[in-house]
Amino acid sequence: MDNTGYFEAIFEPGLLREINEFGTLKHFKEGDIIMDYGKYIHMMPMVINGTLKVLKKDETGKEILLYYLSSNESCSMAYSCCLEAKKSEVKAIAEEDVDLIAIPHTKLDEWLCKYPGWKNYIMRSFNLRFLELLKSIESIAFHKLDDRLIAYLKEKQRLSGSSVIRASHYLIADELATSRVVISRLLKQLENDGKIVLYRNEIKLLNDFDMC
Repeated sequence: MDNTGYFEAIFEPGLLREINEFGTLKHFKEGDIIMDYGKYIHMMPMVINGTLKVLKKDETGKEILLYYLSSNESCSMAYSCCLEAKKSEVKAIAEEDVDLIAIPHTKLDEWLCKYPGWKNYIMRSFNLRFLELLKSIESIAFHKLDDRLIAYLKEKQRLSGSSVIRASHYLIADELATSRVVISRLLKQLENDGKIVLYRNEIKLLNDFDMC
């Protein structure tokens, strides 16, 4: 695992031993569903490599992107569902190939009381996810869709480390809770402005895109 150094820096030796003993290293391919609506969650994922996205479905069945999880991060929604033994209200999908450590639900509360490093990690995770949700709500409520699209593409670039974004217009529309027609129009305008180049299911961000 490439990022064990990070956990060694924040976790106690005893906790690291227990993670090695009780945690399970899992690999998911791009597009794999890691958590799904209405299913009980029996583990909390700690991402080692790759990125996954967490989605929420409204009463009409339309999905909206809540946040991404990348290296060294964990899902607060999974933690909450594990502790309360309730069905998941979110879906987590591998945005790219993902390696993670699956922590069994039986250890979550025990480690919270036993290891300060684990408590700090979980509290930091909840705080980060809360701030990201506030950011998403603010974006939907106060920002124009073209600004949200630019922010979405920049976040994709940051997570992937690449200027080529692999995403269909349908996918972007779903994750921004709008229509494909609107997204296609906004992307075409960015292309006309010399900010991006559109390919089939790919978007190349040009140097001028950083000025958006």
